Amino acid sequence: MILDSASTITFGAQAFVTLLVIMDPPGATPIFLALVKDKQAKVRRKLAWQAAGVSLIVIATFALFGRFILDYLSVSIQSLQAAGGLLLLLISLALLTGQNSGDSESDDANIALVPLGTPLLAGPGAIVATMIFVQHANSTARIFALVAAVVAVHLVIALALLSSNAILRIIRQSGVTLVARIAGLLLAAIAVQMLVDAIKGFAATW
Repeated sequence: MILDSASTITFGAQAFVTLLVIMDPPGATPIFLALVKDKQAKVRRKLAWQAAGVSLIVIATFALFGRFILDYLSVSIQSLQAAGGLLLLLISLALLTGQNSGDSESDDANIALVPLGTPLLAGPGAIVATMIFVQHANSTARIFALVAAVVAVHLVIALALLSSNAILRIIRQSGVTLVARIAGLLLAAIAVQMLVDAIKGFAATW
């Protein structure tokens, strides 16, 4: 395989680019913006770092124990993907109908955990990709390269989400509702695609 013959630097670069494309920080930014539009700038910055941190923890957990967790629970990747799709679909409907997420501290924590940290950022695609790279991290240098790639991706994610403050200053309140509706539509499309991929995965195993 290409991963087996790649140099350490190439291996780390492949991991970084693959996870960056799958986790799609620019695509997650409008959704983040829609969810935190009523928060103060300080709270939005906090949530951006928390969401990136939650995603990092989830990815690291599955990198270390992913295969064991799935095997122990008898859960397939397709089932995980379908569950994530259904969860995102519920969130997208809330955005499309204009439901307020609330302003309490517990709501803030919930937003950072779900849907931002997971399954939007640390979704099934990112989890599976990380588990594959872990299987090919067959040396100490490669392990460090993979760790550096995962951390770097999450720094990019945090910076992308932090850009929501600048975006809000530009579009003002008049543009927030439009962004929320567009984000809801995009999130619904992502959710449906996750469900379709899960169904294809189930069909392939039958």
